Amino acid sequence: MYRTKIKELINWKLDKQRKPLIVQGARQVGKTWLIKEFGKTEFQQTVFVNFEKETRLQDLFVQDLNPKRIITTLEAFFATKIEPENTLIVFDEIQSAPKGLTALKYFCEEAPEYYLVASDSLLGMNLHNKVSFPVGKVNFLYLYPMNFYEFLLAVGETGLAGILEKKQWDILGVFTDKFKENLRYYFYIGGMPEVVSDFVSNRDWNKVREIQEDIITTYENDFSKHAPYEIVPRLNMVWNSIPAQLDKENKKFVYNVMKEGARAKDFELAIQWLVDSGILLKIFRISKPNMPLIAYQDLSAFKLFFNDIGLLAAKSKLDLKTIIGDNTLFVEFKGALTEQFVMQQLRSSGMDYIGYWTNEYSTAEVDFVIQHDSEIFPIEVKAGENLRAKSFRFFCEKYKPQTAIRTSLSDFRRESWMTNVPLYIIGNYLSEL
Repeated sequence: MYRTKIKELINWKLDKQRKPLIVQGARQVGKTWLIKEFGKTEFQQTVFVNFEKETRLQDLFVQDLNPKRIITTLEAFFATKIEPENTLIVFDEIQSAPKGLTALKYFCEEAPEYYLVASDSLLGMNLHNKVSFPVGKVNFLYLYPMNFYEFLLAVGETGLAGILEKKQWDILGVFTDKFKENLRYYFYIGGMPEVVSDFVSNRDWNKVREIQEDIITTYENDFSKHAPYEIVPRLNMVWNSIPAQLDKENKKFVYNVMKEGARAKDFELAIQWLVDSGILLKIFRISKPNMPLIAYQDLSAFKLFFNDIGLLAAKSKLDLKTIIGDNTLFVEFKGALTEQFVMQQLRSSGMDYIGYWTNEYSTAEVDFVIQHDSEIFPIEVKAGENLRAKSFRFFCEKYKPQTAIRTSLSDFRRESWMTNVPLYIIGNYLSEL
């Protein structure tokens, strides 16, 4: 497999001002594989410590936080010489080692010559538990599930991936059917590396669903294992409601979908836990498209998405038959899967801020409003090829954005007021803006 984030890891290695790097992301998105691949291709050796599994090293930082002592201990434990210039040191699941995060500060200040990467699936939740954090002493990299470009490479569609990479939009029409076929596959399989890898090896659709359900079970087990016990029932209620939330025409999160009379204050902690864990993605309504968008967000109105479209398909019990034939799949759940797909590509594309817009009375809505590189632009998502979008046109006429994008199954074309971008190129298209 190939992950585009490997480029960021290489840039981090080459940066003379680098600090210890924390790789974040939900469980099962491929953090460990990526870090090990980075070590294998860029260093002579990797010293890999998984603190969750290697309980003998969990007290490594308790005695003191002296980097020299820590390195000496690791050299003895692994029976190897750690030479800074050619060794990658990895602290995996660092939250399992007391004072592990704090130790990164001292590596930054006293031993910057070492290449040190830490990984943590639970960092977002731990920060709310008053864990000491080395502010300003670390770099960050966030990993999401595989995007559509990475998926194409993994399943052997290197030609299609090459078109996306080179941005050869003028020849898209020749390969439309092939792109749509693979897009249907991605809607069902998603971007969890284990799922994609098994599909590449076995082409077994039933096994795809089995692995997805195992990942969902792992997430749900994490609720009771890691979350405060008093919010576990609400975590399950929020989590189980997401398919129904996205099935609505207006995908704003509505508490009454979970149970009648549910109130925001009763579910705030549960929602934040799921977002901090990386299991759910959250965007807020913005009242107007002005810089910076975060200043115009409405904290009481938001949408929640799964972190992976394949998991949403599994949780929604999407029928395998929908991946065959026409475009039925793209309009399942009133476009819920399509909007989920676009959200996932936006996140992996590294947009600075993602929100959505409605007018004051919620009679008009634009699916996404993006801030990136000092520009704000709207994105309208259409599940099929019915391209009527009165709200989108209203927004564009009212605010006159320099760039406006409608993404759908229709062909790539530029019009005077907006550009229609095929769904299967949206992630790569945004990188050229």
